[in-house]
Amino acid sequence: MLIGLFAEVNLAGGFQINEHGAKAMGLGGAFTAIANDASAIYWNSAGMTQLSGTNFLLGSALIAPSSSFRGVSPAVDISRMKSQAFFPSHLFITHSFTESFSAGLGLTTPFGLGTHWSNGWIGRYLALETELKTFWVPITFAYSPVENLSIGAGFIYSFADVLITRNNSQAPFAGDAYVELEGSDNFAYGYTFSLMYKPIKDFSIGASFRSEVEYEFEGTATVTGAEQLQEIDAFPGGDVTAKLTTPMNIVGGVAYQVIPQLRLSADFQWIAWSSYDSLNVDFVNPEYEDSKSNRSYKDTYIIRFGAQYDISDKVSLLGGVYFDKMPVDPDYVSPTLPDSDRLGLSIGADAKIFDQFGISGSYLFIRAKELTVTNSKEIYTVGDSPFNGTYNSSANLLSLSLYYHLQ
Repeated sequence: MLIGLFAEVNLAGGFQINEHGAKAMGLGGAFTAIANDASAIYWNSAGMTQLSGTNFLLGSALIAPSSSFRGVSPAVDISRMKSQAFFPSHLFITHSFTESFSAGLGLTTPFGLGTHWSNGWIGRYLALETELKTFWVPITFAYSPVENLSIGAGFIYSFADVLITRNNSQAPFAGDAYVELEGSDNFAYGYTFSLMYKPIKDFSIGASFRSEVEYEFEGTATVTGAEQLQEIDAFPGGDVTAKLTTPMNIVGGVAYQVIPQLRLSADFQWIAWSSYDSLNVDFVNPEYEDSKSNRSYKDTYIIRFGAQYDISDKVSLLGGVYFDKMPVDPDYVSPTLPDSDRLGLSIGADAKIFDQFGISGSYLFIRAKELTVTNSKEIYTVGDSPFNGTYNSSANLLSLSLYYHLQ
């Protein structure tokens, strides 16, 4: 009756978070060839050699996503995702041991977010609530063998939690079964490499590599429904394991000081989403059938541009724009996390309040292209009806970072 109960769990390109410092966000994320504050630990650890003494950067972002679904086709009813707010935070600390060697330690959230749809909505057999939280603790080192070249490397310790809920039909019995899958992984790891090169005074080149991180979630699947079905143990449940691999990222960037007050930057970010080709949920109890769901993700990219204009030696204005190409075929888009091509527009400011203390703030608006699915592989009824319809999504983000320099 409940074959494929967990098969349609889907995670979209939207669960990569690229907001790790308000200054970088204000530049549209075009920060790889700049990396001149403590968030270099994430963006380009080779940039740490630019920082003298000890540097602290602490902050958080407010992410408020919005999504709606019109359908299922040919119906035109609109379902809206519940309002939610997420607060991914960041902490970075760097220390310069010599003019050519630095180290850093951080805490940030590179993948996460979630969705929450109303009880009883038309897509309840695909998704009700989805929440993924990952945390990275990067430990990085940077070395400058010559004056205009720095290299960086680091180790990433990570841990994560996931919660997925949905309904399932229990026809011919009345009502729906309620499905909850909850799990965690307390030890996952990855690594980073990076480079910063300045061939001339006003021009810099940056590159960064962040590896895949493979999570092996251990948790529990719980299904509640009709008493008659529970009495005969018709619902699969109990201890489960599931694997999720977050993608490798390779980023290249340039920055150019056009005039003393204006610096322009650009990044190209390649994301190896093809590592997410399927999602498997395995039941510890051998009596239950394991679940495998093909995702068919493909590698994709983000193009970023940023500008910084210095009003004075203490205050700068920031602006940025980026295009984020969706990694999934529209046929596999799901309400678990709706996805589409995205355009991001950002503004911000950076101010040194004192010689050793400053603050950065930025705002980012993300608009996803309206996406109409006409041949969905997501099945939302017992009768194998495809979940065709139109998704509309956007997000508003605010970020604030405080930084302190100790010589």
